[in-house]
Amino acid sequence: MITLALSKGRIFDDILPLLRTVGIEVLDDPDKSRKLILDTNQPDVRVVLVRATDVPTYVQYGGADIGVVGKDTLLESGNQGLYQPLDLQIAKCRISVAVREGFDYTAAVKQGSRLTVATKYVAIAREFFASKGVHVDLIKLYGSMELAPLTGLADAIVDLVSTGNTLKANHLVEVERIMDISSHLVVNQTALKLKQAPIRRIIDAFSAAVNK
Repeated sequence: MITLALSKGRIFDDILPLLRTVGIEVLDDPDKSRKLILDTNQPDVRVVLVRATDVPTYVQYGGADIGVVGKDTLLESGNQGLYQPLDLQIAKCRISVAVREGFDYTAAVKQGSRLTVATKYVAIAREFFASKGVHVDLIKLYGSMELAPLTGLADAIVDLVSTGNTLKANHLVEVERIMDISSHLVVNQTALKLKQAPIRRIIDAFSAAVNK
């Protein structure tokens, strides 16, 4: 049995067409079912639904053999002990710095200045601002990031941006792009040895589909 860890939402929606191209069809609809283990048309492949931030953990410790996870989550979690054979080129977005309209970001990030930044991506933000020589006080938040600059909690936020519409709706401006993000295939190292043939087949099929 090959267990594939996925998270609900954009990654799940984007991976379904890719799964079909490699011959795997998920038989249960997670929006209509409360099941967390989903059957597929392949008797030896199943899908487990976990939080996006838990996908690397499930794969690393053997709760799943393979997973699909955003690069942002991999970088933030440290992605230790995971084989990462493929960028699937799905669920594309970016991690950016945003501030409220009218905030002078250029002046605020001059060498030696100090900035208060709210983010879910503490490790990524710390490394980015350190590379610029900017001292930051980081505030960890888990949601509603756009509120932080509007309420005076922070000068800036570091967050995922797709279209930028949410920023605009909340009178925020994207001032710096940190990195582009897409979802990657990750594989448990032990599973790759013990189930090499079926896992290699899946990796190769994904690779062929992505590189069409």
